[in-house]
Amino acid sequence: MSVTDNTTASTPASPAEAASDALLAEFRARILDASAKRMPLRLRGGGTKDWYGETPRGEVLDVSGYRGIVAYDPAELVITARCGTPLREIEAALAEKNQMLPFEPPHFGEQATFGGCIAAGLAGPRRPYTGAPRDFVLGVALMNGRGEVLQFGGEVMKNVAGYDAARLMAGALGTLGLLLTVSIKVLPRPTSELTLQFELDQQAALHQLNEWAARPLPVSASAWQDGQLTLRLSGAQAAVEAARATLGGTPLEAGEAERWWAALREQTAPFFAARADARPLWRLSVPSVAPALTLPGPQLIEWSGAQRWHIGGETEAIRSAARQVGGHATCFRGPRDQPNAPAVFTTLPAPLMGIHRRLKEAFDPAGIFNPGRLYPDF
Repeated sequence: MSVTDNTTASTPASPAEAASDALLAEFRARILDASAKRMPLRLRGGGTKDWYGETPRGEVLDVSGYRGIVAYDPAELVITARCGTPLREIEAALAEKNQMLPFEPPHFGEQATFGGCIAAGLAGPRRPYTGAPRDFVLGVALMNGRGEVLQFGGEVMKNVAGYDAARLMAGALGTLGLLLTVSIKVLPRPTSELTLQFELDQQAALHQLNEWAARPLPVSASAWQDGQLTLRLSGAQAAVEAARATLGGTPLEAGEAERWWAALREQTAPFFAARADARPLWRLSVPSVAPALTLPGPQLIEWSGAQRWHIGGETEAIRSAARQVGGHATCFRGPRDQPNAPAVFTTLPAPLMGIHRRLKEAFDPAGIFNPGRLYPDF
């Protein structure tokens, strides 16, 4: 870890650098004032994930103006950008070099930002086959509750100093500090992709997915619902064609397949659209080998069986079903401020919660950053 004092350099700053420095000074002033008054701050980029986690509290600190790609080296597969940079700009820059964010993050809106993507820590259909956001974070700069700019990690995978601290920011929902810049590893886009569909019941689909996982197949996404298993293959053309010949199934046209996976990732698919009432949408994280769960309501299974979506159901029944197979349940979307609304995240065991609290106190001693976003009293 290093601490940056941001003293003025002798070389004149460019207009863009001067604007960025002015924003940093504004952020620092707001944070120091909030810490002195113990006044909560609600960190916000594009606001596309305000619904995720517990209800946000505090005065909004808008960071969307702190934007721009700082560095991009396609040869090294590394990009560094400021937190307010629109996620679509990151993806467009990568696409020009035939590269991509490996974890296929959902946007949930046109205003999604790079910082929000990392802070939420959410991943799309490619997640179990390539990794989560935290697996690709190389380094971060953030401002803590004392107004200090802290540097963790760097721009290479071999940089160990502070590397784990950088990873902590993925999924922390802004509770540890204000992300300023993030350096992340990217990957080349696959040269060939093909989507296949199969008619299988839930238990047969789970069995088949786990069997395929043990074989050298170029699977990059899977989803099951209502007796239909959809499988995406990605990689070299020869590998994709060989897998298709082995697996069979009905192929989808390329454009249709791209739209199908995008709708799943952005939760605009019919399954999610069917949740037109106040029933909660549950995300169950379980071992992929867990059997079919006998729960009421519509179900959709992703990640070769490791992520299971359920609409509706009693809180304790859902969380108990997840615990019984070695997993946990998150109330991903649902009522937040209603009486007896379920907690979003499963309560951590006391030792783990103790670690969380000590980290929070170290980075944010006054408790001003997104209080209650992860847990009501955290």
